[in-house]
Amino acid sequence: MSIDGRPAGRLAGKVVLVTGAARGIGEHTARLAAARGARLALVGLEPDRLAALATELGPGHVWFPADVTDQAELAAAVDGTVTELGGIDAVVANAGVANRGTIAVGDVEALVRTVEVNLIGVMRTAAATVPALTARRGYLLIVSSAAAFAALPGMAAYCASKAGVEHFGTAIRLELAHRGVAVGTAHPSWVDTDLVREARADLPAFETALAKLPWPMRRTTTVQECAAAFVRAIERRSRRVYVPRAVAGVQAVRSLLVSPLADKLVGRTAKETVPLIEEQSRALGRGFGASTPEVAASAGSEPISRAPRSRAEGTRR
Repeated sequence: MSIDGRPAGRLAGKVVLVTGAARGIGEHTARLAAARGARLALVGLEPDRLAALATELGPGHVWFPADVTDQAELAAAVDGTVTELGGIDAVVANAGVANRGTIAVGDVEALVRTVEVNLIGVMRTAAATVPALTARRGYLLIVSSAAAFAALPGMAAYCASKAGVEHFGTAIRLELAHRGVAVGTAHPSWVDTDLVREARADLPAFETALAKLPWPMRRTTTVQECAAAFVRAIERRSRRVYVPRAVAGVQAVRSLLVSPLADKLVGRTAKETVPLIEEQSRALGRGFGASTPEVAASAGSEPISRAPRSRAEGTRR
């Protein structure tokens, strides 16, 4: 019996590697998967948080600091997981960031970094883990977003990266089927994480714009609900995951959301909110939220992704 009162079931003894595991959706997915009997490999950019989480989960869980845009670091994390836990049964490619500002006034490097982490990071994670997943006929869950279905002003790089993740998942699902590897894409809407809370706090105009979106695009989901959906997807090897489930309806009408009519309707609000977002972005003076590792690195601290590859004491099998 797991700590949440449910039988451990299909995850008992399975090895699940989660990127972006230091906080937010990744952290809570790791906790719930461990509660269902899985052994976790935690990958991310914040060693102290990874080590603390691994210690909290107990023996049989490991952690590796790695930047998902660095293939060598990902390879080391995968090799370490296979060595210490024997293999990999499932991967959650969850690491993601969201920049501040528009194409006109935003930091171009922050725009590019958003695409690098959200899309290229997923590609690199998939490439690094496919051999291990093939060996166990495993499951790869890559995290897209409801933003893949509708463009929002002030989120150009984020929306583009998440749309790319969706199409990447559709293509590699066909590529990997004959290897016995199943691929799922997850499409959360707004989830109550540090990333979303900081975006709302940094840019009040963005918060105002969100409030004007139609349901369910304006709904905020708890991180626990999102993690539960991800764990169910791992257990069922799901092809699509929508959080909340009503996001499936958004996908069904996506052609309307990118139509000239939608441009006119959204454009009316954008004429007012975009200048405010730009003004607030300039005043903010940084390209990401305060808890995003890129902010700590740019402030003069040692880049988090280059921390020593030591695992927390007591996390070995």
